[in-house]
Amino acid sequence: MSELDEREEVLEELSEEEDSFAYEALRDSRIEELTELLEQKKMKPLQKLLEETEEFEVAAFLTELPEQQMAMVFRMLSKEQAAAVFAELDSQEQEYIINSITDTELGGILDELYLDDTVDMMEELPANVVKRVMRIATPQTRALINQYLRYPENSAGSIMTAEYIDLKKYMNVRESFARIRRIGADKETVYTCFVTSADRKLEGIVTVRDLIMADEDAVIADIMDDHVIFCTTTDDQEDVSGMFSDYDLLAIPVVDRENRLVGIVTVDDVMDVMEQEATEDMEIMAAITPSDRPYMKTGVFEIWKNRIPWLLLLMVSATFTGMILTSFEDALAVQVVLTAFIPMLMDTGGNSGSQASVTVIRSLSLGDVEFSDLGRVIWKEIRVSVLCGATLAAATFGKIMLVDYLIMGNEKVTVLVAAVVCLTMFLTVVCAKVVGCTLPMLADKLKLDPAVMASPFITTIVDAISLLIYFTIAKTLLHF
Repeated sequence: MSELDEREEVLEELSEEEDSFAYEALRDSRIEELTELLEQKKMKPLQKLLEETEEFEVAAFLTELPEQQMAMVFRMLSKEQAAAVFAELDSQEQEYIINSITDTELGGILDELYLDDTVDMMEELPANVVKRVMRIATPQTRALINQYLRYPENSAGSIMTAEYIDLKKYMNVRESFARIRRIGADKETVYTCFVTSADRKLEGIVTVRDLIMADEDAVIADIMDDHVIFCTTTDDQEDVSGMFSDYDLLAIPVVDRENRLVGIVTVDDVMDVMEQEATEDMEIMAAITPSDRPYMKTGVFEIWKNRIPWLLLLMVSATFTGMILTSFEDALAVQVVLTAFIPMLMDTGGNSGSQASVTVIRSLSLGDVEFSDLGRVIWKEIRVSVLCGATLAAATFGKIMLVDYLIMGNEKVTVLVAAVVCLTMFLTVVCAKVVGCTLPMLADKLKLDPAVMASPFITTIVDAISLLIYFTIAKTLLHF
């Protein structure tokens, strides 16, 4: 890359950061302005400003208010804006607002909410609130909600929406635009339209761009794309999000076993899925039971409940490390100097295993590797570990001889002791990286979440391996 290209890239990154800061500053300024109007009880200017504010910003403003004020401000919103803001709120705020408004007001919100947002809300609310919502909902909405709730959790069916535009292949462009104008106001997207047969079977897809570019008398059958990327109701939501990434989609049709179109998944739903899956993987990799609730809104007892099982498991598994140390007590008594290098070896092994596991877990989630690639992955990690291990061993030898022997004047640190530590370092790194890349792929093969085999679990295994290697080499070379 030339110096000019590097400079342009840096300027572009700075520009993006400035835009981000400018947006955050504008949002904070808007929320402060809304707060000030509310404190001064200037309700008409407040209502006008709320109408001009993005739904996400209004939701952020509401979450900062006391519950009574939240309900009061929410009532100031128009029916359409109230539904959009309601969808942005967390389940706790949604529950409070539902309990604070009348059946008529709740019915208006349900009429305006997209079905997938309604289903998401129903999955989070307490049973008594769900009963009230179901009682107020129209029979058609009630039937659709029950249908969606029957789909497996985290499946395409559970996140899809029924608000899509369907066309027939015998319609012309003029008739298609007339239908889009007639029913499009209540649909989640109007850009992508789906072509179905009389029995609702998916036949093709056409975009508004295709319609605009075509002649008014052109028939849909001649301009539609009949090679449609679709998913089924039981497909995993993570696989669906991967399809959006692979094919650059804005919406994907969801069909049942008979290829009938039952809904669509849109890009905004997939963004929520990606955030949810990334958060879940991070929590599992940190040995925490995943939680759907934000950190600041999760109680201390619930956080304890999410963390303590893993901590207990890892504590018990670490017993093996203690058993290994105990079995080599006599050796450590003879060569006490070996004790000083145990933390460095264990930490390096754990870090090496974590690097490999995180890389492989990420590749598995992106579909870059499969279990059939296990041999190739291990071979690659062995070559990487040889390079890393040799580099670390050389650096360790220099550190031991320079710092421990010369500067600190520890006469018990000999060249042979340094050789034991360095050879252990090399073999530990090799073993750690092989273990780190293998366990997540085995977990994936067994239909377990590969993230379970992340840092804490692998570190515990590698700690035991590194100690076994260390004392075996020490006994062989130091003859004790």
